[in-house]
Amino acid sequence: MSSKTSKASHNYSKSYSFLKDLVLNLNYLPRWIIFFIDIFIVILANAITYILLTYLETTFYNFLGLVERYSLIILVNTCFFIYFKTYSGIIRHSSSIDAIKLLFSTTSSLLVLIAINYSSYFIFDKKIYLFPSLIISYLFSFAFLFFFRVIIKFAYESFQTSIVTKDTIPTIIYGSDANAIAVANAIKSENPSRFRIVAFMDKSQSNTAKRILGLPIIGASKRTAVVLRGYKIKAVIIAEKTLLKEEKIALVEECLQNNIKVFTLPVVTNWENQKELSKQIKSFEINDLLERKPIVLDNKLVSSELSAKTVLITGAAGSIGSEIVRQVMGFNPKKLILLDQAETPLCDISLEIKNSKKSTKVFTIIADIRNKLVVENVFKTHFPDIVFHAAAYKHVPLMEDNPSQAIQTNVLGTKNIADLALQYKAKKFVMVSTDKAVNPSNVMGASKRIAEKYVQSLHYKHSKENQGFTKFITTRFGNVLGSNGSVVPLFKKQIEAGGPLTITHPDIIRYFMTIPEACQLVLEAGGMGNGGEIYIFDMGKPVKIIDLAKKMILLAKNDSGPSIEIKIIGLRPGEKLYEELLTDSSKTLPTHHEKIMIAQEKEEDYDQVLNAINDLAQLQEGDLKLVQRMKEIVPEYISLNSIFEHLDK
Repeated sequence: MSSKTSKASHNYSKSYSFLKDLVLNLNYLPRWIIFFIDIFIVILANAITYILLTYLETTFYNFLGLVERYSLIILVNTCFFIYFKTYSGIIRHSSSIDAIKLLFSTTSSLLVLIAINYSSYFIFDKKIYLFPSLIISYLFSFAFLFFFRVIIKFAYESFQTSIVTKDTIPTIIYGSDANAIAVANAIKSENPSRFRIVAFMDKSQSNTAKRILGLPIIGASKRTAVVLRGYKIKAVIIAEKTLLKEEKIALVEECLQNNIKVFTLPVVTNWENQKELSKQIKSFEINDLLERKPIVLDNKLVSSELSAKTVLITGAAGSIGSEIVRQVMGFNPKKLILLDQAETPLCDISLEIKNSKKSTKVFTIIADIRNKLVVENVFKTHFPDIVFHAAAYKHVPLMEDNPSQAIQTNVLGTKNIADLALQYKAKKFVMVSTDKAVNPSNVMGASKRIAEKYVQSLHYKHSKENQGFTKFITTRFGNVLGSNGSVVPLFKKQIEAGGPLTITHPDIIRYFMTIPEACQLVLEAGGMGNGGEIYIFDMGKPVKIIDLAKKMILLAKNDSGPSIEIKIIGLRPGEKLYEELLTDSSKTLPTHHEKIMIAQEKEEDYDQVLNAINDLAQLQEGDLKLVQRMKEIVPEYISLNSIFEHLDK
């Protein structure tokens, strides 16, 4: 008896498994199979109608034989199945649109058969069908076709729900509008499944008594994490369009503190988006946690400066330079000259923008800004209207070890480009500087400050002599998220390697903005500049680097992986605990853009700055003498944690 029970159980298991596989893979069946299933359903509906009416002892018309009568019904239904393409939808994803197609198809068939029936009566004085039989077969046909799709859809969802894997994450969708529903439907159809939707969350709490897709709606509260833990939620997908930036940040931080993963995705704007929607669900990035409002560009102003102009961008292969290239390209310049000495990244950005199918002529030039003769040939050939100067050495520890290289590129290279811009009558020269030039504590910052001094003094000298066709503008901002050598890419690599994350000091803070933000403000400042200004940008709130590291660890946390540690390694040579955007003696003036201000720095004498730079060029072989001269040019330059500290005593 036990053996029979075991065998029956085994057979049931095999049957269940076969049925499950059949239903789960039904969407892969060719459309012609669905088409023939629909025809079979019509045959079945008419057979049941015939048996029912025969049982009721109904007398049929005998104008046509039984086979001819029902063949005509099947033919008419087949024609309308083809016309309305009722078989083209994926059965497991049947929707109201598929039901409407079935209704139109079967109703059209009924009307045509009624028309044929009465035409036969008027022509031959004989009817083919009993009118009640047409109505009954129509009702059976539509009902069976509709319920076939409903049953398959229900069976698929039931079998799909029963498949539980260790990789499926219990998830809640934050939102309850059409966008959230589209997300849920996309996730349900995902194969293999990543998420198991447990509920929806509504911040208004007005829909908590209702359900969506058979799932409850939970009201958001101040202690959202407590509610989520009650439902054993491991992930939250933010699909709420009306969520404010502050609310989103608060939600994300609360989830991260409670080991709940957070995902986000674009807003669904049309039905096309929904087909690939589940692929667009991505982990929350550290950039998304920046407490910053979006920047609004004065596109009219920037366009008037760049449209149909010749634009030269130095350092075009770098993280800042390449983004300036992309944004400038959007304003349709006549010619775009990309200049850099880094071959491979310059090739990459060149190929990228050439594929944008713009009418702009793009010229890619490998050159070193320290070589004035080579760069002059670029100016002589193209006569740029606008110059964006982003080429520079920027790594603080490296420049601390190589002061002469910082002078060669950041000072003499900048001097070359500025002089040539003036000589070849460029309309504007926009220099990308750094907050490290303010009260510098390292060679890199001091070299950029000297470059700022030269650019400003050059402008003032030629403006006073009425020889200044070129407007010289400087832009100064802090750390850029994701730029080459910045802390975020470093932390990402360390996280991928399993840690530890290295931080120089637990109290170190920095201002951050994204690369596109920084470059947008560079373009805006370049557009509004009248020459001689140093523009500083509103960098938002300062970020404690150790807090940034902790958030990145939480965002990347893998429950199955080991915990990632943070290691304090000590300040690097020349590194400050915090950066500044203004010197102690500077003041700021507002501009029409709330995020851009003008720093009022002391006006420098051109001849003095020029003589000092010439002295530096002669001293490039001796590091100590070189740095000593830099400190004389920039009196506020005080070395920190550096071998040059003794020069300040």
